[in-house]
Amino acid sequence: MLDVAVIGCGPAGISAGINAKIRNKKVKVFGNNISTSYLFKAERVDNYLGFHKVTGEKMLDKFMKHAKKIKLEIEEGKVFEIYNMNSHYTINFNNEFIDTKTIIITTGLTKSKVFKGEEQYLGRGVSYCATCDGNLYRGKTVLVIGESTDSDEEAHFLSELAKKVYYINNKEHNLKEDNIEYIDAKVEEICGEDIVKSLKHSSGEIKLDGVFILRQTTPVSKLIGGLEIESNMIKVNKNMETNMPGIFAAGDCTGKPFQVAKAVGEGLVAALSAASYVDKMEL
Repeated sequence: MLDVAVIGCGPAGISAGINAKIRNKKVKVFGNNISTSYLFKAERVDNYLGFHKVTGEKMLDKFMKHAKKIKLEIEEGKVFEIYNMNSHYTINFNNEFIDTKTIIITTGLTKSKVFKGEEQYLGRGVSYCATCDGNLYRGKTVLVIGESTDSDEEAHFLSELAKKVYYINNKEHNLKEDNIEYIDAKVEEICGEDIVKSLKHSSGEIKLDGVFILRQTTPVSKLIGGLEIESNMIKVNKNMETNMPGIFAAGDCTGKPFQVAKAVGEGLVAALSAASYVDKMEL
């Protein structure tokens, strides 16, 4: 079992991981490749102490080299859900289940909008994970909304199970399966009764059995039930504690200002708080 699981490997996540490691805790960082970070694409950062006129890519490279030097474990992939086991937490990471005493959420900003009907039908025809729920739609008709780097792979996987796969993706794709139909349109609404029945888009409406929304990160409000959200941000106190014991948050996901210095500082505070929490558990 881990002492600390950090979800997200941007500046806040790397800072949290490094500081938890320095406090001699068993820690792993789980997240997407750093090239997907908004900071990675920054042409120049001028306001981080000691890094004047540095690109975001070079800054992240420095952070990662620091992490590797102290042998911080960083695993690339996606966390789909967090389960409260009362005495600890379990995370679903790439459909591998990992137990941990504490969690630090550092997922940054989730800029993808929530589609109309998405929340209403979550678990009733709407899914965020093709590998998790694909077998439920064997021989049926599904639609994939691809917003992540692994969308093609997941759509291909679904094509092996479903009778028909509709695919909406605003990026280039190379899928040639006979039962995949690409739709160049914008999603308007997920519709249904007790379960999903159809999806309306800018060019019409499609009858289907399920919708898979594949984002880079799962919206924080969907990671775990009961997490207190305020203005689409995770509510924390000065110790980066959430309303749930043993769960902390840091960085852009906690609100403004959206700056690297704030993220790194909050990552440190969250790590120290998580380490203290683990120490008290062991008394």
